Amino acid sequence: MRLGFRVFVAWFLLAGVGTLLFYHSIINQLPSSMRQASEEVLVDSSQLLAELSALHWDDGFAPGSAFSEALARYRQRPLNAMIWSREKTRTELVVYITDTRGKVLFHTDPDLIGEDFSRWRDVALTLRGAYGARTTRTDPIDDTSSYMFVAAPVMGAEGLRGVLSVGQPTASLQPFITLANAHFWQRGGLILLAALLLGGAMAYWLTHSIRRLVSYVERVRHGERASPPVMGEPELDRLAQATGAMREEIEGKAYVENYVHTLTHEMKSPLSAIRGAAELLQEADLPEEARQRFTQNIDAESARLQRLIDRLLSLATVEKRQQLDSVERIDLQTLLAQELQAKQSLVSRKQLRVEMHVTQGLQVDAERFLIEQALSNLLDNAIDFTPPGGHILVRAELTDHAQVRVGIFNEGPLVPDYAIERVFERFYSLPRPDSQRKSTGLGLSLVQEVAHLHRGSVRLSNVPGQGVQVDLTLPQVQRGAAAGRRA
Repeated sequence: MRLGFRVFVAWFLLAGVGTLLFYHSIINQLPSSMRQASEEVLVDSSQLLAELSALHWDDGFAPGSAFSEALARYRQRPLNAMIWSREKTRTELVVYITDTRGKVLFHTDPDLIGEDFSRWRDVALTLRGAYGARTTRTDPIDDTSSYMFVAAPVMGAEGLRGVLSVGQPTASLQPFITLANAHFWQRGGLILLAALLLGGAMAYWLTHSIRRLVSYVERVRHGERASPPVMGEPELDRLAQATGAMREEIEGKAYVENYVHTLTHEMKSPLSAIRGAAELLQEADLPEEARQRFTQNIDAESARLQRLIDRLLSLATVEKRQQLDSVERIDLQTLLAQELQAKQSLVSRKQLRVEMHVTQGLQVDAERFLIEQALSNLLDNAIDFTPPGGHILVRAELTDHAQVRVGIFNEGPLVPDYAIERVFERFYSLPRPDSQRKSTGLGLSLVQEVAHLHRGSVRLSNVPGQGVQVDLTLPQVQRGAAAGRRA
């Protein structure tokens, strides 16, 4: 089970159970709260009717009396009251009056006049000067037949005269309880739905952030150049930055160890040549011709060491970078013309024929220094491997995939099949046709790193029977795109 699904289920269960428990407690409390509110109304009603009955006490409450007639008219009064969604069409209050002995003097049900109500709780407590109320079922087995009665004392000049009690069927509250239950469950369903959506959003946000972090680690593990993702959550952002810092420290140590090892290996050959020449120069009887040859050898191997160190430093600088620093819009025709002009002395020495075909107005967003280094290395290779009097063709155009491709073709020997995939490795080099000497083997590695840093690519291929083609592909200028994007 995935983490996101577990988080979603846990959140939904927590929110769902909490909501259900909360609503269950409210719904269980709802009938009691309704009865309490109804009882408060009955208290006011009984007190009001007790005062009115006191005014009619001396006239009595027999049928035809003013009080009896008023209650009869009340019972027959038609109602058209819309209370929420319930329509109330008839009166439901029950009123009775007893004397101080609990004998019924008046009742809205005439059959109960003369009955002894002294044992009913509402009458008994009121006669003793306490608050009197009761709930009684008219049918012991029917819960909906219960009535709630609240009594009030009827006072006269001489003191307590009797008790007036007002009753209301509790069944009249049930429609409101049912409506409230439906309302609460509806709201509860909406809350559960909101909890479901929120849980899904939380699970997606958490797993999406973690997936971004895992994707970053996987890309680094596979050797890709990547920057730590910027996370919206502070703790995850700190984890991402800490992971990036740890990666840099680990890579830094491995990088140094690898470079020290390779640099040591590559420096052995020129150092051995310099040391051997220096030992021979110390011989007193060494001929002048040999002395000059060994001196030239020392100078050449020293220059080779210097190129090795310079190229290695440039490559190390590019490899350690995660993004471009200063991006600007570069016109490729101008840049290629400048680079060819800088190589003019080498071209003239070998009497090479150089052609350049660049699409008018072709531009790229790039870091000028790095692109200059990459193009310079490609041109150096083309010049080195082209035989005297040979041909070099420099072409720049827009591809079908909206990318800019800079192609450099040179006549000369084809690259062996076994070396096609290795020419971009550090320190791998093929002997030059004219001198059979190898270069530092860092030029094409630098070109590849520059291409990757610009989100591009570089490819070398043979043109059978003609020569070698190198294609450097870069993203086309995006109008309005922000400079300095992460690579």
